[in-house]
Amino acid sequence: MPGVDPNGLGRRAKRSLIVHSLIHALGLFNPSPGRARIQVITPRRASYKDLSTFHSKEYLDYILDKDNDGVTNPEFGLQDDAASFIGLSDYVPLVAGATLTACETLKQNYSDVAICWDGGRHHTHKSKASGFCYVADCVLAILSLKKLVPGPEPRKPRVMYLDLDLHFSDAVSEAFHTPSRPAGSSSQTLILSIHHASRGFFPASKLSGLSSISDAEYDPFTLSIPLNVGASDGTYGRIWPIVERVARTFSPDYTIVQCGADALAGDPYATFNWSLGSGEGSLGWCINRILTSWPGKHLLLGGGGYNSPNVARAWAYLTSLALESPLDLDSPIPEHSGFPLYGPSFTLDIPAGTMQDQNTEEYLSTIETSFESVIKDLAERVSN
Repeated sequence: MPGVDPNGLGRRAKRSLIVHSLIHALGLFNPSPGRARIQVITPRRASYKDLSTFHSKEYLDYILDKDNDGVTNPEFGLQDDAASFIGLSDYVPLVAGATLTACETLKQNYSDVAICWDGGRHHTHKSKASGFCYVADCVLAILSLKKLVPGPEPRKPRVMYLDLDLHFSDAVSEAFHTPSRPAGSSSQTLILSIHHASRGFFPASKLSGLSSISDAEYDPFTLSIPLNVGASDGTYGRIWPIVERVARTFSPDYTIVQCGADALAGDPYATFNWSLGSGEGSLGWCINRILTSWPGKHLLLGGGGYNSPNVARAWAYLTSLALESPLDLDSPIPEHSGFPLYGPSFTLDIPAGTMQDQNTEEYLSTIETSFESVIKDLAERVSN
């Protein structure tokens, strides 16, 4: 008999409930003078055809079969941190459908910003689940947004995917990675992942190292900035001009931001020391820069994060930024069903801890030097 995996649908549903309950309790779903309008849209269920734009037939035929819910299958990665669970055959099309619905609101000019906090499954490969991820909604979103825009002058939109999760966006990067591109060739997509990478740290990928034009795997449209333990607001503030230069050079029509919250201080992974705050280099500051000064339309997705109350704090605050009405980070958590989870501070903020930032001046200079050549190459390619 298939069993219910304790890390399965129940845990995911619980985090989603915690996140959306806090957003509701903070009044962000309610109309408010001086605040951008928010519309909650019932997502459609992704069809087999939608899913097959990336996933293999073998994987979909297996994972969408209810009889396989809860059954371990190493061939498709359904084990360990991607164990199958009762309800998986519904979970896959629902998560993918939610992200694709968000894409459609942007493509149909219904909104300039769309949010799907249940999306951001960046470890799912074409035929394999991995790292709590069972459907490649990030890849499906990129493929959807890059489709030809019909009209008197048909055009192919550019899509930039920025991944802020603690873990490398292996499946997304590998899906679009094209080494040895012909000189001068361009691309509709650009992937940039900022993450931690070290021996034994998940996921292992040959693409997770610092992008360099001298690397045999180098692709100017699949980029990587690995950070060392203790990455803080100061480190993110230091590298952010690089990120913005990449964005300005590529000039995307759409930017997808995977907002994994496991790089924040207080996450059980205890690897980075990033704060939520509004100060330079914080997560909130970075997202606000994207929303207010980057070209094109924006899709915010969820991702990792294993301290559920902190995930809710982060995504509620980012929702307020998208509404052009930032919440005060000293705001008390309102009374609601999840209130006891937010002790001992019972406030919205996620401050940095005392972890030492091991991203030295020498290493940060290495990142800057490497990306000088990368951005020059990128500029030459997108201008052709």
